[in-house]
Amino acid sequence: VQLQASGGGLVQAGGSLRLSCAASGRGFSRYEMGWFRQAPGKERVFVAGINWTGGSTLYADSVKDRFAISRDNAKNTVFLQMNSLKPEDTAVYYCVRGGRYYSTDPNEWDSWGQGTQVTVSS
Repeated sequence: VQLQASGGGLVQAGGSLRLSCAASGRGFSRYEMGWFRQAPGKERVFVAGINWTGGSTLYADSVKDRFAISRDNAKNTVFLQMNSLKPEDTAVYYCVRGGRYYSTDPNEWDSWGQGTQVTVSS
């Protein structure tokens, strides 16, 4: 499987971005999906996860009420809508597959995309 993330970029604090992750291969709707991020010099951390139907989600406390994860199983795509962005949201964002939507341990996800850079200026 390949996970292709897009939508990153440079935005001012308070702005919004929408990340997309297109998955190749079959069976997308059977997998739970998530997003992690990694800031320079720091470990990868969980951002959000979504179950296979889209009916259950989990967010890191740092992004709760600002970010929203969703999926379109017909298009094999998962999204991350990011609002009220802060400079501390600056990181490379990775789309992941294969874990449980509530798995915050990166080792529990077996497929990773290439990442997309998000930079938030103050």
